[in-house]
Amino acid sequence: MNPPSHTQSDLQDVRSAQHAERTWPAVSVVMPVLNEERHLDDAVRHTLTQDYPGELELVLAVGPSRDRTEEIARGLAASDQRIRVVPNPTGRTPQGLNIAIRASQYSIIVRVDGHSLLPPDYVRAAVETMEQTGADNVGGIMAAEGVTPFEQAVARAMTSKLGVGNARFHTGGEPGEVETVYLGTFRRSALERVGFYDETFVRAQDWEMNHRIRQTGGRIFFTPRMKVTYRPRPNLRALAKQYYHTGRWRRVVGREHQGTLNLRYLAPPLAVVAMVAGAVAGAFGFWPGWILPGGYALAMIAGAAVEGRGLPFAAWLRLPLVFATMHVSWGVGFLTSPPGLGQSKPNKS
Repeated sequence: MNPPSHTQSDLQDVRSAQHAERTWPAVSVVMPVLNEERHLDDAVRHTLTQDYPGELELVLAVGPSRDRTEEIARGLAASDQRIRVVPNPTGRTPQGLNIAIRASQYSIIVRVDGHSLLPPDYVRAAVETMEQTGADNVGGIMAAEGVTPFEQAVARAMTSKLGVGNARFHTGGEPGEVETVYLGTFRRSALERVGFYDETFVRAQDWEMNHRIRQTGGRIFFTPRMKVTYRPRPNLRALAKQYYHTGRWRRVVGREHQGTLNLRYLAPPLAVVAMVAGAVAGAFGFWPGWILPGGYALAMIAGAAVEGRGLPFAAWLRLPLVFATMHVSWGVGFLTSPPGLGQSKPNKS
């Protein structure tokens, strides 16, 4: 006698029943926000409409914004009791994160940015991955998506190896242990174990935090199931500033944690040094020196021709300049990072 067959609908019903029977841990989502009038409402809406059976709260750490961010945040909190608003007087990200984490109440902490849009299954995927792997922090793909032609060019550059190297949270890849992830879902016990975010790191605080978690025996796990929509910077000046400061602070991490710099981080500053040296040599009459900056420019144009396939023409035209801005800004920031950056200033008596 043949066993009874099960339809796909039957299997889905069984899985749904299993999910309903289990107890899902309560989750705290923390979001530091500053000057996020444009994106805050969408970011909050995507957070609160999660397909997650467990309890969820959202803590907004609001900095002193120049736009309507605080007004919007308090209006959202008034309309949903799951939202709490706490002040972040400095407006800086690590301080805001620590303030929000300490104001939260649950054992699992999901970090979200004010310009990031979570897919509906993000929190569920994070909790399931954490339970399956035993990791202290899990995260996924920073899926940059642009609206304007410039933003579309930046989004393509931020998801390509030519633009940002081979980090899985940028370009995707197989699940597994990594050095760092985008945003992250943490066990509160891990954050407490390492003393929360280091507030001296205005930038690169994610990488630095994950390094300390790994140093204390914790695991950082990447899964492509967790995919977050990220809105890129809207113009060239903002993009250059972003990558300049990222380069400066990545060097601080390298100084504080010896042995953490590899070729991926050193490639932009080495390229900047080579191009400047070539240009100087060319300017003093050694014409082969121009091969270095000229070769780089041709490489960016050729790379854009390959990486920009499928982009609208207006975005494709901007892609070589976007690549160069990201590389050069990061490299200059790294090279000019002052030795005292990131060091706590002594209190004045």
